[in-house]
Amino acid sequence: MSIAARFRLQWPDFVLDVDLTMPGRGVTVLFGHSGSGKTTLLRLVAGLERCDDGRLVINDEIWQDHGRFLPTHRRALGYVFQDAALFPHLSVRANLEYGMQRVRHAMDQESLDHVVDLLGIEHLLQRRPEQLSGGERQRVAMARALALKPRLLLMDEPLAALDLQRKREILPYLERLHDELDIPVLYVTHSPDEVAQLADHLVLLEQGSVRAAGTVSELMARLDLPLARDEAAESIIETVVAGHDDKYHLTHLDFRGGRFAVGRLQRAVGRGARVRIHARDVSIALKEHRDSSIVNILHATVQQLAPLNDWQMVVRLGLGPEAAIPLLARITRRSADLLELVPGKAVYAQVKSVVLAD
Repeated sequence: MSIAARFRLQWPDFVLDVDLTMPGRGVTVLFGHSGSGKTTLLRLVAGLERCDDGRLVINDEIWQDHGRFLPTHRRALGYVFQDAALFPHLSVRANLEYGMQRVRHAMDQESLDHVVDLLGIEHLLQRRPEQLSGGERQRVAMARALALKPRLLLMDEPLAALDLQRKREILPYLERLHDELDIPVLYVTHSPDEVAQLADHLVLLEQGSVRAAGTVSELMARLDLPLARDEAAESIIETVVAGHDDKYHLTHLDFRGGRFAVGRLQRAVGRGARVRIHARDVSIALKEHRDSSIVNILHATVQQLAPLNDWQMVVRLGLGPEAAIPLLARITRRSADLLELVPGKAVYAQVKSVVLAD
């Protein structure tokens, strides 16, 4: 299952030229600065923008190719915009039902009830849009898009118009959808935080072209890309809850490169957990120091080094026996010289802080 998208669209002051194969499940984030082509690409996928030189196949279903162009109303998709765009004269329930009445294969009531529960909007069903907060309106907009039972969900910066408090309010619901949805999601954002919390696959767009595409953990750790050089650079690692330490109120998280100990989580053994590790919270040592307060000390191999400025470097480490799990460290150039760091050198990564992404 996959999404194949090839478009070339030329305007006097902008050219979009992309050729992508994206996963047919999970969240693919389209990321880039304003004007990079994110929203244009999303509109082409939706059929809201027409491009004669294009091809689009969604999990073996052709939506555009060689003169064939499926209009938007015949594409089984849901679209969530920055503005929730709810009908102001209708209740939340009526907003959900409005779209369902106009598509052939909408959700049944049981499925809709499940979405309403996932997004936590049951208590809002009788309210009008003006009685909702910005975060509540966006949750209703998501439910309305899912009520159409789409084969593809498009989300164009759904949190951009919200303040920080509302973003924090809505992110847990987006993460629930991430875990539950069995359809692909194309999600446009310019927020690194949203990338870290939601993305499975990442597409970096730059001036209308694809700079890079791949798994979020790999692209965030590539030293030739801007995310790894940002002040807030971080690594994403997928782990599984291995057990709980009742004495010290810790939870052990296993991954292919080792184990982390974090503050006690209310999660069952065997459940997945995505963690975020800021590059500034990783130090490097040549010996395994157990006479320190740092709990998470892991075997690592230096893979790459790159200068950030006059006094700092970013180091890409590989964790585990096969050095397969990337981890970024931000250190001084002086430290890199004193430790004589070079690619291939065995070291220890000292992780001061591990943050749960979801």
